[in-house]
Amino acid sequence: MRGLARGLGSKDIVTSPSFTLNNVYKAKAGTKIHHFDFYRLDDADAMSAQLLESLKERQVVTVVEWGGIVLNVLPERRITVEFKPVAAKEDDRQIIFHYPETKTKINLFKKLKTQWAANRP
Repeated sequence: MRGLARGLGSKDIVTSPSFTLNNVYKAKAGTKIHHFDFYRLDDADAMSAQLLESLKERQVVTVVEWGGIVLNVLPERRITVEFKPVAAKEDDRQIIFHYPETKTKINLFKKLKTQWAANRP
């Protein structure tokens, strides 16, 4: 989340909203980042309405952690990032992107993959 916020030009301190459920950060050009964390919820009804409002807003990037409880609210056309442990090393993670198959997004992810590979130690 911190990397995404920095990439969008936010200078805000990024923290986990595990207890507050939602944080808002300012980014470049009037863009806001709404960061939701549903890890501690058994029932997301109250927060589902707030999430739905966030998804409707313009110039907002909405990030949802532990979103399984609100899948009915999330749009079908979304980017899902999955972090999977790698058995060989305890601290390593495999990052898997799931996204709609549009030409624009495919080109974007190819570019990101190239940049990621070039910047890895």
